[in-house]
Order: sequence, then C-alpha cells, then structure tokens
Amino acid sequence: MKPVKAILFTLTFSLILFACKKDKHVPPNVSLKTIMGYTSGDVTVSQDTTLKVGFVADKTEDELKTFNVSHAYDGAPTTISDTTIALTDAEANHYDYDYMVTTRSQAGTEKWIFTITDRDGNIAQKTVTLTVQ
Repeated sequence: MKPVKAILFTLTFSLILFACKKDKHVPPNVSLKTIMGYTSGDVTVSQDTTLKVGFVADKTEDELKTFNVSHAYDGAPTTISDTTIALTDAEANHYDYDYMVTTRSQAGTEKWIFTITDRDGNIAQKTVTLTVQ
C-alpha cells in the first residue's frame, strides 16, 4: 500500500506544481524605423537640429493602450513627458508614429524615450540618446 500512496502523493504534488505556474507577461513588440530619413540610434548632432524618429509597436498578448514620448537632459534621473496619446481601438494591434525632435540650442545630451503600454500594463520602450555639440 505504501508504493500506491507514494505514487499518488507524487502525482498530486506534480499537478499542484504545474497548476501554480506563474503567468509570464509578454510586453508589446517595439522597434524604431531604420530607413533613410529616420534616426534610430544614438547620434551626435548640432544644436537646433530637427530629427525624425519613427516608432512602431505591435500587440503581443494584450491590446495596445497608450503611447508616450518623454525626454531627459544632461543625464537627469527624471524625465519630462512631451506627448501622451490614448490609442483608439483601430490602433490596439499596431501603432506607428513619427515624432520630430528638435535639439536644444545648447551643448549636452538629450535622452528621448518612446514608450508603449498595453492593457495589462506591460511596458516596452526604445530610447535614442543625442549628443548635442
């Protein structure tokens, strides 16, 4: 009888272990456009330069809900929000946005952060750091 109890215990423990598996949330899939005319990586530019950054996001598990562009100057630990957009139902699966960045008229660094959030709060980001001379 002991071998039967041991087998039942092992089976029950295995079922409980697999049933308690935590859900792994997958954030949206994001990228920056890399075609001619777009900035998609860290670059050094002149003061008062205008650059175009193209952001693309695709739903993985949950619908896309909000898009935000923010920036931080000269290594500041906090960011300033420039643009926040609540996405429509038509944009819930795929979102494409071109953003024009104009650098300051002073030397330093500018970190531009492009963030998408889905329905469950999963966040995906892309960042471009500009060194302004």
